[in-house]
Order: sequence, then structure tokens, then C-alpha cells
Amino acid sequence: QVQLVESGGGLVQAGGSLRLSCAASGRTFSRYTMAWFRQATGKEREFVAGSSWSSGRTYHADSVQGRFTISRDNAKNTVYLQMNSLKPEDTAVYYCAADTTTLLLRAPQSYDYWGQGTQVTVSS
Repeated sequence: QVQLVESGGGLVQAGGSLRLSCAASGRTFSRYTMAWFRQATGKEREFVAGSSWSSGRTYHADSVQGRFTISRDNAKNTVYLQMNSLKPEDTAVYYCAADTTTLLLRAPQSYDYWGQGTQVTVSS
């Protein structure tokens, strides 16, 4: 079992920055693929960024490429999402997800463990 707790959300003006954190329980964090998803009101949950434990690679959605960066600190069992140049369309609840999967990293159904979500609101 893995428990995930997100933090760092809030209200920010367009062009601003936020850093989300996701703290994970468990002793094998380094062997979990970690990802961030987001869900805006009335929309489906979408992939934002992922960090594969097996390849060490990171992946970002086209909509956030160059603005958002996922990183992880295995010693702290924590994954981060640095969000810069925020836009009003980035407004959503952001969720941290974890799984041992090495495939289909961008699909929410690939993940068994989810955090409770943290709200990010970007004002224009």
C-alpha cells in the first residue's frame, strides 16, 4: 500500500509559479512510477507529467512542456511539480499518482494509488 499526500496548491496570478509536492509512504518509493494528473471542472482527468522509476526518464504533456517540470527525491519519498508561467487554463485539481507500472504512463487507469488532490487556481 502507498499513501500519497499532496501540498502546495493555491491561488496565483497568471505568469506566476507554484511548486506542488507529493509525499509518499512506503519503503520502495524508488520503484514506483510517479505522475501528476489534473482535472478541471467538467473535464476528464488528464496527464500532466510523469517520472518512470525503471528508465529514469520524465515525461510532460505538450500543454505544459517548457513550463512545468517533474522531479523526485527518492531519499525523501517525494515527487515535485514545479509550475512556471502559469495560465488560467492550468486551473484544476492536481493529483499525484503512483504505481509500479512501466507502461502507458500517461493513462490514469495505469495507476492504483492516488492522492486526495490539491487545488490550483490561476487568475487572469
